[in-house]
Amino acid sequence: MDTLLRPWLPDDAPIILAAAGEPMMDRQFTSPIDSLATAEDWIATLTARRAGDTAYSFAVLDEGVPVGNVAVSSVERRHLTGWVSYWTREGARGKGLATKACRAVSEFAFAELGLFRLELAHRLDNAASCRVALGAGFQPEGVERARLLYDGVRYDTETHARLATD
Repeated sequence: MDTLLRPWLPDDAPIILAAAGEPMMDRQFTSPIDSLATAEDWIATLTARRAGDTAYSFAVLDEGVPVGNVAVSSVERRHLTGWVSYWTREGARGKGLATKACRAVSEFAFAELGLFRLELAHRLDNAASCRVALGAGFQPEGVERARLLYDGVRYDTETHARLATD
């Protein structure tokens, strides 16, 4: 994980701002990233969540430069579960980085956090995200109908899971 992933740093704010400006990337952030200040706030929130043991987000690196994000969030200690998410910038897609990062964050969650079950979901019309999930060892578990709402349109999602014993 050392050369592929690292925690987000305050100096990464310009990269986050640029990523948020790419087409459809606004869906990857819970609130708009439209300035360096909001990008810095996003990074500060990730740092606070790590300190609170609720989420662990990492910059995905390509030749040392952050080009994406991978996270295990909704860390739940009673049932030892977490939720995995990932995105990469346009220029980094198709290189297998998201799959490698998803595998690496899963191994981190199992080995370092002691989690047992990880889940993720993707829109049914996002074949690339499905390939990432499958390539990272996440097995399909089912379809959630009309799960997401973007711009007034509902989308079905497919849920996947990976167990520490897989």
